[in-house]
Amino acid sequence: MPTGWATPPGIPEGALDSIRSEFIKQWRDLTESAVSRQLPAITDRRFASPAWSANPSYLMMAHFYLLSAKSMQRMVDASDADQDMKERLRFSIMQWLDAMSPANFLITNPDAQETLLKTGGESIVAGMNNFFADVQKGRITQTDESKFKVGENVATTPGSVVFQNKYFQLIQYKPAASTAYARPILLVPPCINKFYVLDLQPENSVVRHTLAQGFNVFLVSWRNPVPEDTDGIEHATWDEYLEDGVLKAISVVQAISGQSKINTLGFCVGGTMLATALAVAAARGEEPAASVTLLTSMLDFSDTGVLGVFVDPQQVAMREQQMGHGGLMTARELATTFSFLRPNELVWNYVVSNYLKGETPPAFDLLFWNSDSTNLPGPFFTWYFRNTYLENNLRVPGKLDCAGVPVDLSKIKIPAYLYASREDHIVPWKTSYLSTQVLGGAKRFVLGASGHIAGVINPPAKNKRSFWTAQNDQEHTTANQWFDQAIENPGSWWNDWTTWLAKQSGRKVKVSAQAGNKYYPDIEAAPGSYVQVRAV
Repeated sequence: MPTGWATPPGIPEGALDSIRSEFIKQWRDLTESAVSRQLPAITDRRFASPAWSANPSYLMMAHFYLLSAKSMQRMVDASDADQDMKERLRFSIMQWLDAMSPANFLITNPDAQETLLKTGGESIVAGMNNFFADVQKGRITQTDESKFKVGENVATTPGSVVFQNKYFQLIQYKPAASTAYARPILLVPPCINKFYVLDLQPENSVVRHTLAQGFNVFLVSWRNPVPEDTDGIEHATWDEYLEDGVLKAISVVQAISGQSKINTLGFCVGGTMLATALAVAAARGEEPAASVTLLTSMLDFSDTGVLGVFVDPQQVAMREQQMGHGGLMTARELATTFSFLRPNELVWNYVVSNYLKGETPPAFDLLFWNSDSTNLPGPFFTWYFRNTYLENNLRVPGKLDCAGVPVDLSKIKIPAYLYASREDHIVPWKTSYLSTQVLGGAKRFVLGASGHIAGVINPPAKNKRSFWTAQNDQEHTTANQWFDQAIENPGSWWNDWTTWLAKQSGRKVKVSAQAGNKYYPDIEAAPGSYVQVRAV
């Protein structure tokens, strides 16, 4: 950073002087270390290969890049911009800095150069082939997709589709034993992704684990609308997804199980939809659920984390003009947005390995699922975009009318299990905690380690990570107050949840091996046909 730089607008002169002085001092220290061949090691995994430390010039380049990046981020922090603008600046600078890392270019990446020499140039040929294959797909390959097939080695839990309409298929899973808890559970995954994040491979399947604990499990498999559809799905609204989606699924499960009340679970956007649907039912004087579980879901959108950089009145208005009356929010655009929330992990890491080094990414079921994105009907998306992320209307009792009735989440007075992930970058855990303030029944809030998906998909057999709970489910006004007295427990939260769920599920009864009933017969085997439709 040259000492003659003028003060950028919005940064106090004193703050800039401090940043400048610190930069110069650290630059001199690095230069002295380089001369004496004692440059410190770098912990950033982009520069972890021995090829970087083996060459002082490349190691110095990496140090200079990291020092410059740190200084730019400090400039944003020192600016007198408001908090929203600072978040947008941080995000924009992060995108630029991550893209400009010397690790991303062959000419400045000694590890990729070493691979080139070792393979006699074959790595570049393989990398170009990988690049052109991804251009054809329109996305970066994050896993060896040839190793997975839906219904064969992911989404394999036995079951039957027992209902379908133009919005979803309902799957009833085969019970794990001859008896199960009388009250079944309905799983409502997000319609922004395929359902099988909850049914990956047998060893990490939420569905299989829940069945094994003695529960009768139903699941919503949302339709993936594509441009070729001719039944008007591209005009589907938020209200239709509540009325003909969530509430219809609940009524079918009631009819098949013979239970007037069922347990329910919503994941991410599925949790927002489920809670809204239950509030609609409450406004109609109905209480079809005995309990509700919300996994990494938001009901109060006061702080949407990094996703907030995409939300402003102009952006929402543009989307409404584009697709508010019909059309699709494409899977490709949604997937790109989510990938660039963590560009080093989900973009540039693969640019280096796939293209510069010509490697084939390892097979990983979670990343295969992540690549299997879905389109969304435009009217549904724009309603959600405005009323949650932009205006945060859902938390205000009576502010919204959904499916013809005013929505008040406090009218949901059933027991609620609320799970959040501590490192979640999509649903900040402190925002998820705000659900305790808007729901009307008894709440159990649980905080798991790791991120949005990895924190949820944490089978007990692996004995990984940990989770936090409050003694006697004591409630607090703020998330920080809750965490200060929370107890950390080793391992997975799954068994904690099923123990809680058993208390909401009645006694165990004999169950039929026959799926559905005379009104809702077996249509086809799980995972069904809707999940097989891929967005292009």
